[in-house]
Amino acid sequence: MQKTYLLKNIIAPFLSLTILSLFSCSMPLDDMAKMSPREMIEYLTRRTRNARVTVGIIQNGEMSFTVFGENGRVLPNNEYIYEIGSISKAITGHLFARAIHENLLTLDNLDGSIDLFLNLIPKDYYPTIRRLLTHTSGYRFQYYYFLPPKFAPFENPFYGVTREMLIHHVRNINLENRDYPWVYSNSGIAVAGMVLESIFDEDYVSLVNRYFRSLGLNNTRVGNGKGNLSHYYRWNNGNPYIAMGGLVSTVTDLMKFVQMQMNQTLAYAQYAHRVWAEDVDTGFSFPKLGNHTDAMGLGWFIDRGNNIIWHGGAVDTFDTYVGFDPDEGIAVVILSNIRSKSIPAWVIGSQKIKELR
Repeated sequence: MQKTYLLKNIIAPFLSLTILSLFSCSMPLDDMAKMSPREMIEYLTRRTRNARVTVGIIQNGEMSFTVFGENGRVLPNNEYIYEIGSISKAITGHLFARAIHENLLTLDNLDGSIDLFLNLIPKDYYPTIRRLLTHTSGYRFQYYYFLPPKFAPFENPFYGVTREMLIHHVRNINLENRDYPWVYSNSGIAVAGMVLESIFDEDYVSLVNRYFRSLGLNNTRVGNGKGNLSHYYRWNNGNPYIAMGGLVSTVTDLMKFVQMQMNQTLAYAQYAHRVWAEDVDTGFSFPKLGNHTDAMGLGWFIDRGNNIIWHGGAVDTFDTYVGFDPDEGIAVVILSNIRSKSIPAWVIGSQKIKELR
C-alpha cells in the first residue's frame, strides 16, 4: 500500500511535471523576443564545456549546418547523433501517410476506431487514429508511474513498458465519441504505434529502421544506447513508447528527410501535413514571439500564422526541433545535447525560420 501511494502521489506527479516542463519557457517572453537565435544559443551554451548544438538550415535548395560549443563558439562541422525525443511522434504520423500511399490504409480509416486494428474487447467506442495523432483522443499525458530518469534503467523512464501493459489500459479506458480538448499524450502516440504494427504486419522497430534505410538515411533509427555523445536511452524489446520518443538521428539525415518532403520526393507526406484538428489550444501560441501554433497534422504541429510545420523533442539531456515552411522551401533543424527550460530548442528554431525570411 505504501509503495502504491508513493508511485501515485509522489513519483508520478514529479515525472509528469518534469516531462511537461521540457517544452516550457522560464525566461520571460519579453526578454526572449529581444534576442536573436545566435544570442539564444550563446545564452544556452554559456559555461557548458561539452555543449554541442547543431543548427541545420535549408534555403534556396541548399543544405548547411553549423555546430556550436561552449559560449556559442563555432566548432568543426562534425556530425553528432542526438536523441530526437518527440520528433519521433511526427515520424510516426508520417508512417501513417506512407500506409495511405501503399493502399494499406484509406483516409476514411483515419476516422475509424482503433479496434479495427487491435485485439480489444467489444466496447461502444475506442479512439480513432486521427484523434490519437492530433492529441484530441481524450487520453491523458500517460498512464504509468514512471521513475525519474536518474533512477530508471538506462536513464529511460519508459524502460520496461510492454505492449500488453498498454493494451490493458486501452481496454479499460472509457471515452466518449468526440474530439476532446487538446492534451499532449505520449500514451496516445504509443497506441498509434501499435496500430501501425498491425497495418504493416511488422514490429515498430523493424518498420521504422527499414523505412529510413530505404531512404538512405542510415543514421536515423531506434536508439540503442550508442552514439558519439552521452546519456542515450535504451529500450526494451516491444516497448510501445518507442513510437512517441525512441528515435535518434543526425542533422544531415533530418535535413534530407525534410527536403524530401518539401520537394515532393515523398509526395505522400502531404497527408501528414494537412490540418486534421484546427483551432486547438496546443500551449505553443506565444504572440510576443510571433508563434501561432493552433492546428495539428498527423503528428505534426502546424503554426498557421507563420505557415510552419514543426515538432520539437526533449528528453533528459537532449532538446531538438524540426520546422519548415513548405511554400518558401525554408527549413531549420536544431539539435542540442542541453535541455534548458530557459530557452527551448523549439523557440530557437521557430525564430531562426523567421530570421531567414
